[in-house]
Amino acid sequence: MLGSGPLNSERPAGGKRVSGSSAVSPKSNLQGLKILVIDDSKTIRRTAETLLAKEGCVVFTAVDGFDALSKIADHRPDVIFVDIMMPRLDGYQTCSLIKHNKVFKDTPVIMLSSKDGLFDRARGRLVGSEQYLTKPFTKDELLGAIHSHVMK
Repeated sequence: MLGSGPLNSERPAGGKRVSGSSAVSPKSNLQGLKILVIDDSKTIRRTAETLLAKEGCVVFTAVDGFDALSKIADHRPDVIFVDIMMPRLDGYQTCSLIKHNKVFKDTPVIMLSSKDGLFDRARGRLVGSEQYLTKPFTKDELLGAIHSHVMK
């Protein structure tokens, strides 16, 4: 069960548990890692999916927070990227729901936003997000976020 221990121990078959150094090739580190990307922008979802799939990740996408909740329960992702500005259920609300669930509270949630304000970053931390990336993000920022929160 994801909520009962470190996420690293729940690595899918073929995934490798790595401690410390980033000297190991990112592809070997991320192989089989399950990532959920929640964004109402098709372009952002496709970009993240393409970049992460090339690194060996299994990528799931959702168009909003409601769509994401069922995918989180079904796929049990290792990392979740969530856009802040979405219809129906925004990123802050989605993150809060994830972090208040005892099974998924330890799953790293990384906020995505085109805004780079201090208030938005602080609000993300208040609802439990581990990190905040500003869009458009680079491949290195995306992979760095995963490494810093999952590959401990």
